[in-house]
Amino acid sequence: MSSPVALRATGLVKRFGDLTAVGGLDLEIQTGTCVALLGPNGAGKTTTIEMLEGLLAPDAGEIEILGRSWRSDAEGIRERIGVQLQETRLQEKVSVMETLRLFRSFYRRGSELDPVLEVVGLTEKRDARVETLSGGQHQRLSLACALLSQPELLFLDEPTTGLDPQARRRVWEIVEGFKVNAGTILLTTHYMEEAERLADEVIIMDAGRVIAQGSPAAVIGSLHAQSIVELHPREGAAHRLQDADLRSLPGVAEVRREGAAFTLVVTDTQATVGAVLDHLTSLGVELASLQTHAPTLEDVFVTLTGKHLRDG
Repeated sequence: MSSPVALRATGLVKRFGDLTAVGGLDLEIQTGTCVALLGPNGAGKTTTIEMLEGLLAPDAGEIEILGRSWRSDAEGIRERIGVQLQETRLQEKVSVMETLRLFRSFYRRGSELDPVLEVVGLTEKRDARVETLSGGQHQRLSLACALLSQPELLFLDEPTTGLDPQARRRVWEIVEGFKVNAGTILLTTHYMEEAERLADEVIIMDAGRVIAQGSPAAVIGSLHAQSIVELHPREGAAHRLQDADLRSLPGVAEVRREGAAFTLVVTDTQATVGAVLDHLTSLGVELASLQTHAPTLEDVFVTLTGKHLRDG
């Protein structure tokens, strides 16, 4: 039996002049799940999430949040969602606790402040001015503001961008705790490991449309690859390798050249590595390195979009 739908969007369209930022997007998120929305810069992710948050009106399409629409019950929706924007500018001269009191006053019902401080790990900073917080602490404070309404649905737009690994993992733990308590999350991120760890489902967008969707394992499986093989010829030798020749080798499904390096999507690792080494020997090309790894979301992303997630 499937879970109730927390969010549904049908045929979303948003244009800015001659640019169609989002073109006919359909989206459905089940209650109690985390969905990661991925795409290169300009893919339409932020426009999509801002329409879902009620910050932008779509030019066409329907949005249903927790069984309600923005047109008929915007206030009711705002009482039941939490939003952490890509960049949150908070008053710097006030304290952490004063900031939370202000945001808590926006809602008719919500959380006690001390438990939220504890959840985000800022209890010891309750009296500190916002201007004294580190980047990670500032992000956790903005997340605390999003949690104050006891939201059923949480929107997180790149919540860990710019954070060090320790601060990023702290945010992950907060998100995981929210989901354990039956919360629903839609997040955008530039970190594939973040999507693989947090998301029950990933949606890859490009040019305003969904181009892949499913569980992380299912999306990775769509490559039909046993492994990824990365070749780094010694300096000055890459020009002697031809993509078509590499693609014709046993087990090679796809070849991608980036500068002097080659990435092969491979269906038979053992056969391919042997054939590659024989081919390089026949050309007199020496390798600086050869590496293999299991396919990841990043590999799927690059295959589908031709870009790395952080490239834009």
